[in-house]
Amino acid sequence: SVWEIWGALLYGGTLHVLPHFVSRSPVEFYQYISTHNITVLNQTPSAFSQLIAHETQLSNPLPLSLRYVIFGGEALNLNSLTPWFNRHSDQFPKVINMYGITETTVHVTYCQITQSTVSEEKGSIIGQRIPDLRTYILNSCLEPVPVGVYGELYVGGAGVSCGYLNRAALTKE
Repeated sequence: SVWEIWGALLYGGTLHVLPHFVSRSPVEFYQYISTHNITVLNQTPSAFSQLIAHETQLSNPLPLSLRYVIFGGEALNLNSLTPWFNRHSDQFPKVINMYGITETTVHVTYCQITQSTVSEEKGSIIGQRIPDLRTYILNSCLEPVPVGVYGELYVGGAGVSCGYLNRAALTKE
């Protein structure tokens, strides 16, 4: 919620906290974002898939004011965006995939998703680091791996927590 609340308010936006029943109904949710001229939508990919499925069934879709659709919270299946891109441009609204881990404050990386990203079928793409963080792909010896070689993502910078409250073993790990 940090990203959604403070991102909207610090940049002069209006924050919409949806009633529970609206958030659980693709029909009500779709009508809400149209009626209230929502411009930035933060969603999990699975929730957005339900919205796509609803809109795909409509012969006359409602007008949307979306400038950005931002994903987070779970892995993004790129192919699930094909119906959206078939109906909407991949530039308006822009579709952004965000990636974060528990040990950071919200997000670590971001990537704009386009139709060409989907057609390349590279799997879930997490993109590039947010400017105030550092990211490294390291092997089991904590050495950097060459491009294209699997490793583990390590994150450094001000957005990384100092540890887990009252959980020394987990912090040490």
